[in-house]
Amino acid sequence: MITQQELKEARRRSLEYLAKAGIALTSEEVENIEIADFGLGELEETGLEVVVYINTERCCAKELVMFPHQTCPEHRHPTVDGELGKEETFRCRWGTVYLYVEGEPAPNPVSAPPKSRESTYTVWHEIVLKPGEQYTIHPNTLHWFQSGAEGAVVSEFSTRSRDEFDIFTDAEIQRFTQVAN
Repeated sequence: MITQQELKEARRRSLEYLAKAGIALTSEEVENIEIADFGLGELEETGLEVVVYINTERCCAKELVMFPHQTCPEHRHPTVDGELGKEETFRCRWGTVYLYVEGEPAPNPVSAPPKSRESTYTVWHEIVLKPGEQYTIHPNTLHWFQSGAEGAVVSEFSTRSRDEFDIFTDAEIQRFTQVAN
């Protein structure tokens, strides 16, 4: 859970990162920046700031803002009601992102999971994304990602996003943030 003040500050910081990436938002988009702390109350370590441009039955486009060394926890996008899970392409716009997916583990991965949650990170094939580079994650593929020392902005292009059905390796994760009054 986060406070109203933490929410407001995270939105303000998100706008700074988006400006560094040269991304302009409408006032409505600014007001609707999602701050995801994944129910852990540790936004600086485990979290994500999200701008959703469009999410229809067929496609989705988002900006993902990450503060320095912030981690989006390991998860997958499963098949739901016979519909394949989300296929998503991450394109780095600013900063560096370390993406981990299923496959041959990196011998010396750059990123480390948040302390006390190491056992919930199981995939270690490392893909490094710098501005202009992209990678596509297929449906139902375990993955997680972490920004570098300066943070990052990533554009996500995908099929329909149904975040409420994401399956996280860490059973304590809650996809939608609760904000204290």
